[in-house]
Amino acid sequence: MSWIYLVIAGFMEIGWPLGFKLAQISAHKIPWIVLSVLSMAGSGLFLYLAQKTIPIGTAYAVWTGIGAVGTFTLGILFFKDPATMIRLASAGLVVIGLIGLKLSHQ
Repeated sequence: MSWIYLVIAGFMEIGWPLGFKLAQISAHKIPWIVLSVLSMAGSGLFLYLAQKTIPIGTAYAVWTGIGAVGTFTLGILFFKDPATMIRLASAGLVVIGLIGLKLSHQ
């Protein structure tokens, strides 16, 4: 169950930078800022739950990695962030690292 909590925490980690970005480009800023704050709180809660059985270093790396790669992907798909080969390859290396951490966990 801890890995499910950790994945949920990672996806919620995507919510707060997304909310901040949407607040910057929207006429209605408050709902997006509220989404950001709720995402931060939920992400922290699920990380807390995951760390009950997953080592802190592994949990933190996976949590931030999911958030970073997810936000990176949304930036390319919806906000016209550059999709250069070096950026894509670098994000791919993060994903490989996350897979390695999962596979090495006993």
